[in-house]
Amino acid sequence: MAELRIIKKYPNRRLYDTFVSSYITLADIKRLVIDNEPFTIQDAKTGEDITRLVLLQIIVEQEERGGEHLFSNGALEELIRFYGGTFQGMMGNYLENSFKLFAQQQEKVQEQIQKQNPLSLMSEVTDRNFKMWKEMQETFFKATASVIKKEDKEKK
Repeated sequence: MAELRIIKKYPNRRLYDTFVSSYITLADIKRLVIDNEPFTIQDAKTGEDITRLVLLQIIVEQEERGGEHLFSNGALEELIRFYGGTFQGMMGNYLENSFKLFAQQQEKVQEQIQKQNPLSLMSEVTDRNFKMWKEMQETFFKATASVIKKEDKEKK
């Protein structure tokens, strides 16, 4: 596994990659993500881990570029509604696992397209994805029900 890269963000908003000993841009950070390079971004002054904030900044810039957006207004509104709610902690894990599952399926589709008829492949993938999505939702809702029961017991 590759060594964890430490990137320091300075007050002047510059990012310094200690692995290559040079300043880098948000586009370089995006490339690290795409290439699955392990890294962390720290505030140079406090040492605080600010990786999430920089990743969110990259997403915002991507969404501002125009074209087809990844997040619709409705999707963003739903995300906002989860903040502060009972399921906030579970939702992050649920979304992360959903993205991982989608990426894995995308890789499998690419491999299969090279091996078989695209129409039968798409039918198989649709059936498999539906089954996995249903299982994932059932697991999520079972966990949700147990959290609600626990909260109800604590209120009594």
